[in-house]
Amino acid sequence: MAPKILIVTGDAAESLEVLYPYQRLREEGYDVDIAAPARKRLRFVVHDFEPGYDTYTEKPGYTFPADLAFSEVEPSRYAAVVIPGGRAPEYLRNDPELRKIVKSFFDADKPVAQICHGPLLTAAVGALDGRLVTSYPALELDMQAAGATFRDHEAVVDGALVSSRAWPDHPSWMREFLRVLRTKAPVS
Repeated sequence: MAPKILIVTGDAAESLEVLYPYQRLREEGYDVDIAAPARKRLRFVVHDFEPGYDTYTEKPGYTFPADLAFSEVEPSRYAAVVIPGGRAPEYLRNDPELRKIVKSFFDADKPVAQICHGPLLTAAVGALDGRLVTSYPALELDMQAAGATFRDHEAVVDGALVSSRAWPDHPSWMREFLRVLRTKAPVS
């Protein structure tokens, strides 16, 4: 049986930051579930960089079903968790059920992949104190406030935690996350 990977997300998550790891991990032979506040069809967004804008733009993206609600997740059944970015982590960090789930992965030293605004969720569970991380660059001060040392790199590995800035860095992010996964939860 293939190890199971959990992706935790919600509406307004960045489409590529959910679907790329979902497909890439399945391609590697992992069984992947997507959990959200409720079982429903999630509405993702597309963030892009356009000339003349001081920050990224947001447009409607893909829709995709959540396999289970956070209340249905049994963290011990999963070998790792992926935390995509977009605007979803901003409101998801307030969900007590999800905070328990994410904290359990850190407590068990299981692999965690976070990207873009995903570290807002790991900061909310106190898991970044003393760690080396990256995130969307605009979150540098948030990462420092959470006790982390920020690095503006495509991917940063700190033990079982693999972080990345945003979807343009997917190849480096998934390459590093798969290295961690292959040692902690190899596909047989």
